[in-house]
Amino acid sequence: MKKNILLIEDNAEIRENTAELLELSNFDVYTAENGKIGVELAKKVLPDIILCDIMMPVMDGYDTLFVLNQDPKTSSIPFIFLTAKSDKSDIRKGMYLGADDYLTKPFEEVELLKAIESRLKKVELLKNSLKTEEDSFESFTNTVKEFNNFTELVSEKRVKKYKKKEMIYLEDSFANSLYFVNEGSVKTYRSNDLGKEMITGLHAKNDFFGYKALISSSAHTDSAIATEDATITLISKDVFFDLIYKNRDVSSIFIKLLSSDVESKEKELLTIAYESLRKRVAEGVIKYLDKYGNDKKEIELSREMLANIVGATSESVIRTLSEFKKDNLIEVKGRTIKILNEEELRDYQY
Repeated sequence: MKKNILLIEDNAEIRENTAELLELSNFDVYTAENGKIGVELAKKVLPDIILCDIMMPVMDGYDTLFVLNQDPKTSSIPFIFLTAKSDKSDIRKGMYLGADDYLTKPFEEVELLKAIESRLKKVELLKNSLKTEEDSFESFTNTVKEFNNFTELVSEKRVKKYKKKEMIYLEDSFANSLYFVNEGSVKTYRSNDLGKEMITGLHAKNDFFGYKALISSSAHTDSAIATEDATITLISKDVFFDLIYKNRDVSSIFIKLLSSDVESKEKELLTIAYESLRKRVAEGVIKYLDKYGNDKKEIELSREMLANIVGATSESVIRTLSEFKKDNLIEVKGRTIKILNEEELRDYQY
């Protein structure tokens, strides 16, 4: 499939020649003679990549990039400056604003095409590296390493081992790290004044957690504890913000993770408010199975934890599991629950 390129350049000759070169290289090209028109066109066509001059009338390249970064629809589009300005301070300003590359005029045809190809390839790799929560930290960091100034993500991380039931962080403690599960499992939860827990998240191998408080620069709204022996990677707050602020692709990834969290929490609230206890327990079992289940469709899950997941009492959960057992949906041996009819549990309606 052809990629779309938006070329913003006030010099008509350069604009026409560059557009022709790109079209001959099998790109679909849109052109604009200044930043204002370029911003309007970018929001309309959502190109795969933007090439932009700096010194232009009406709106210069810096302002163009700034405006595009304010719109979620255009903020993650790769952006390359094409300019005669080659002073280091100019380059630094452009990169600080979030530009992905910087080519100085006059540039060679091969140089331009390689910059575009490299940028598009890196974007695709980054999208693939976190397409689902099951993607690995190694894949993510290897992709991020391709971007300037982010090799410290790997070198400045800290790996820590936690014993089962050991606290990782407490509710109301200030966030100073991004957490990633290398091995083991973690739960996050909130407690009321009576000590009753409500589980806010289940995190297995290759999951990130703790980033919501980090992004909002606030205290954690929940606590995190290892539910089994776990190995956790901690990435410092400074490195995380460097990653977020200086690269629009990476910030877009975490925005999507946050959006997914919000959508998931809204669904859980609706389930607690309107669905029957049996349906909530069925969904809770399936949720835990998806995170921690094995090939035998077995999970180790205490009745208390399941109750905290679905927002019910342990007694109510025990009764519901007994009903599921009678209906041949599950087998129960101590803390072990074996799913016999996964399809019916997933589609449970009552």
